[in-house]
Amino acid sequence: MSLYLDNAATTFPKPQGVYEAVRYALTEVGASPGRAAHRLARQASSIVADARAKVASMLGIPAAERVIFTRNATESINVVLKGWLRPGDRVLISALEHNSVVRPLWRLRETGIEVTVIPCSPRGVLDLAALKRSLEVPVRLVILNHASNVNGALQPAVEVSELCNSRGTPLLLDAAQTAGLQPIDAGGCNLGMLACSGHKALLGPPGVGILYIRPDLDVLPLVEGGTGSRSEEAAQPGDCPDRYESGTANLPGIAGLGAGIDFIMEKGRNSLLKHEIEMASFIEEGLRGFPGIRLFSPEDRGTGAVSFTIDGINPADAGHVLDEGFDIAVRTGLHCAPLAHRTLGTFPEGTIRVSPGYSTTQADLEYFVKSVRQMIYRRDDD
Repeated sequence: MSLYLDNAATTFPKPQGVYEAVRYALTEVGASPGRAAHRLARQASSIVADARAKVASMLGIPAAERVIFTRNATESINVVLKGWLRPGDRVLISALEHNSVVRPLWRLRETGIEVTVIPCSPRGVLDLAALKRSLEVPVRLVILNHASNVNGALQPAVEVSELCNSRGTPLLLDAAQTAGLQPIDAGGCNLGMLACSGHKALLGPPGVGILYIRPDLDVLPLVEGGTGSRSEEAAQPGDCPDRYESGTANLPGIAGLGAGIDFIMEKGRNSLLKHEIEMASFIEEGLRGFPGIRLFSPEDRGTGAVSFTIDGINPADAGHVLDEGFDIAVRTGLHCAPLAHRTLGTFPEGTIRVSPGYSTTQADLEYFVKSVRQMIYRRDDD
């Protein structure tokens, strides 16, 4: 079996309970949640409600009905950007944002949306002074990448949320990399919105995203249609989550997400985070001192993602050699985050990113470091 070190993209393997929950939802339940009164439909609804409650508890969301299930974090972000912003609005984003934020905002600029990028240092430190200055003029929305998918740089979400709230500006926290690892209290720090994936550190299957919208914020839905509620009305229901959850829910994915959260609760989120940080430190220590290696370590690490380059070897070529020659799966290039790579100074080639997960062992990483060493010495021999 390949050594999988691309957990920042999606965690693999999943905990056994996730596979079992998906299988059970498909083979034993099968019905659409919220669409009928028969036993199987009620059972499906119960699975969704149970997962919704677990998400709320994990992320500090005050009421489970404020947990909205989407297809992925990208869709969650699009709901907010296209349902909250109006022509002429100002938006502030960090210089580490993912294309899930940058691309929809790029198009929205055509409607008169003004976008300001708050700089970060090459080690991923947000310039809070610049953020404060930018907030002196009315701002409709601030967007913050909680931790970079490129190098794991963690941002001070609580401090930024307090600053935004003092100006009456909602904060959208992109927690795609951190949900399930870092402590998040959406209600406690009065987040405006939160978006994240179910298939990364929450350990669920792909195809499920999560969105939280604070009750006082009127965000228009991105998609409208059947919800199984108030079917006699032509208008979209206004209640949450139905307002944002038109169409048949991804029951197997949501069931798997619930099982992923069960695993996190059983193992302990702090324990899983500690393991990832230790694995990242092991990788960096193992690579440090190799000829031509340049590490892009964050000042404050929030996840296990490690980015590096090797002088004289294009990151894409390095990834190909690791895959074909050593059976190691890593991610190379720009990681859908060219803005972050410009900040780190690694644009346009990008980096080699290795991201351990909950099941990664020290022996795995010893093999990885040894493989990188062999790749470098082969280059030198050539």
